Amino acid sequence: MNKMSVKDLKDLKGKNVLVRCDFNVPMKDGVITDENRIQGALPTIKYLLDAGARVTLCSHMGKPHSVFSAEVKLNKKDQKKVDAGETTKEAIIEKAKKDEPKKLTLAPVAKRLNELLNGKVVFATDVIGADANKKRDNLKDGEAVLIENLRFHWEEEKKDEAFCKALAYNAEIYVNDAFGTAHRSHASTAAIVEYGIIKTAVCGFLIEKELEVMADTLENPKRPFVAILGGAKVADKLNVISNLLEKCDTLIIGGGMAYTFLKAKGYEVGTSLLDEEKIDYCKQMIEKAAKSGKELLLPVDTVVTDRFPEPIDEKIQVETVPSNAIPANKMGMDIGEKTRKLYADKVASAKAVIWNGPMGVFENPTLAKGTIAVAEALAAVNGKCTTIIGGGDSAAAVQQLGYADKMTHISTGGGASLELFEGKVLPGIACLNEKK
Repeated sequence: MNKMSVKDLKDLKGKNVLVRCDFNVPMKDGVITDENRIQGALPTIKYLLDAGARVTLCSHMGKPHSVFSAEVKLNKKDQKKVDAGETTKEAIIEKAKKDEPKKLTLAPVAKRLNELLNGKVVFATDVIGADANKKRDNLKDGEAVLIENLRFHWEEEKKDEAFCKALAYNAEIYVNDAFGTAHRSHASTAAIVEYGIIKTAVCGFLIEKELEVMADTLENPKRPFVAILGGAKVADKLNVISNLLEKCDTLIIGGGMAYTFLKAKGYEVGTSLLDEEKIDYCKQMIEKAAKSGKELLLPVDTVVTDRFPEPIDEKIQVETVPSNAIPANKMGMDIGEKTRKLYADKVASAKAVIWNGPMGVFENPTLAKGTIAVAEALAAVNGKCTTIIGGGDSAAAVQQLGYADKMTHISTGGGASLELFEGKVLPGIACLNEKK
């Protein structure tokens, strides 16, 4: 993808630049518990500030849909209270309007940015109101303002044109560095450019790296090219499976989705997670792999339990059985030892690997061995193979295990990565200017 980046911009001194970041960081009691996304945005922000730009930073935080949406819908718990006559919908909404802004404010992010950027960042308490506009007007060269949570306005997700114009305000340049939301067609991620409100639109260093590594690997992979897919359901990755089968040499399947493939082969899967409606699809994919000369690997042995662990991390009794002989009263929870070796050997001989989705119930120590084995296999080929982690639980796994520095690239966006793996054009990237 030949998109312009901030490096292609000239004479930034004094220019007003709107930057879409992904500051949707985990917080507890107003304290940031993981600032990886903030750290990831720093290179682009520093580059712009050092060049003398006047920078407006914007991002969403969480999902305040219950209040800040065009059509307010109560969650099931609140709806039950209304139905029981304990309260009214209006009372719940009014309370939420007071409480949610306190829980989902970007103020802690602004504070941390200010610490990291030597006092060059101020915070605006609104998005398109008086405070944001005043602070944007008062910026000096090399200074930045972070405006409040974009999703406090329902117009953000509805691509409202008037909201886009107000958000643009005095901006001459738009920079998208939020890969995690690049698959969303929202006001701040795409529409602000699509409507022609800001004509100069480029990517930041974070998105540039995602495109360089992931898109290039998908289009021009070194071979053998191995794709590893895990996670719960086949339905979540329908187009990903089909598209990767056309691009890779070997497709490895693990996680809950493996049991639908095993069922498609005529095997008993017991009480394992099963997408009944996708069995025929899995048969088609098995046939597609065979006809195209591609290798589709499924678990040869499976770790099973009597039930799903509750709580998720409880100590639980397990046994390993052949994948074609899962007992009718047992539930598959992870790949077995033989499968772990099979998958690791395939990774060892690869020149490029992409991985999205755990091999089992990774949250439980007893059922995490398959996911750990894949992570270890990828770490072992460091320097000899391009290894790409497609965000989400896979990224969390390699980071928790201390293997992050042994991966070629860990994507910052799970959903966006999957859509890239599908072969989709992401709205937040499609809208950016092409390099001349």
